[in-house]
Amino acid sequence: MIISKDKTVAEYVTENIKTAHIFKKYGIDFCCGGGITVEKACKKNKVNQADLEKELADVDAIKDVIEDYDKWELDFLIIYIENVHHMYIRESLPIISQYANKVAKVHGHHYSEVIEINQLFHEVANELLSHMQKEEQVLFPFIKQLVQAKKEGIKNITPPFGTVNNPIRMMEYEHENAGNIFKQIAKLSNNYTPPEGACNTFKALYAKLDEFEQDLHTHIHLENNILHPKAILLEKEIL
Repeated sequence: MIISKDKTVAEYVTENIKTAHIFKKYGIDFCCGGGITVEKACKKNKVNQADLEKELADVDAIKDVIEDYDKWELDFLIIYIENVHHMYIRESLPIISQYANKVAKVHGHHYSEVIEINQLFHEVANELLSHMQKEEQVLFPFIKQLVQAKKEGIKNITPPFGTVNNPIRMMEYEHENAGNIFKQIAKLSNNYTPPEGACNTFKALYAKLDEFEQDLHTHIHLENNILHPKAILLEKEIL
C-alpha cells in the first residue's frame, strides 16, 4: 500500500479494510467523513501524522484477501452486505432494544444519560430498518440489473428514479444521519464506558452498542466508498 499525503481516508480503507480500526483508534471518521486527505484528517483531529502513517504501513502486511472488497463484483458485494451487515442489524436491534429499555427503566434515575441513549437508539433503529428496506427493494436490484446488463451487452436501461445518483444521494444522507446519532450515543456513554459498579445488563448494553457502531462504520464504508461510486460509473458505461 502506497502512503501518500494526497490519499483520502476512504481510499486507505477501500484499499485495506483493516486500516479502519487504526482510523477509529485516532478518532478519525472513515465512512461518512472519509472524503478528506489523511493530512487534513490529522490536523482536524490533532493527530501525529507520522505515527498514523507508520501504523497504516504496518497494517498492510496483514491484509486479509477475503476482505479485499474493492475487487469484488458489485452484485456479490450486495449479497455480502445483505447477508452480513443487514442481517447483523436485524438480529442485533431486538437485543439492544431490550437492554436499552431495561437499563433506562432501572438506572435512569441515577444515570439520566441512559434515558437519552434509549431514545436515540430507538430513533436510529427505526430509521435503519426503513433504510435497509429501500436499499433492498429499490437501489440494490437496479445495481444488480446494471451488472447483468453489462454482462449481456444491454444498453440504455432507464430506472424509474431517473438516475442511480438519486437514491444514492438519499441513502448517503441517511447514512450520515445514522452516524451522527451514534456519535451522540458514544459521547453520552463516554465512548461506551459503563459506570463503576454497573450491572451486567448495563455492561452488555454498552458493549453491544460499541460493536454495533463499529459494524455500522464498515457497512457504510462499503456502500459510500465502494458500491455507490462504482454503481455511478457502471450506469454511465451502460447508458
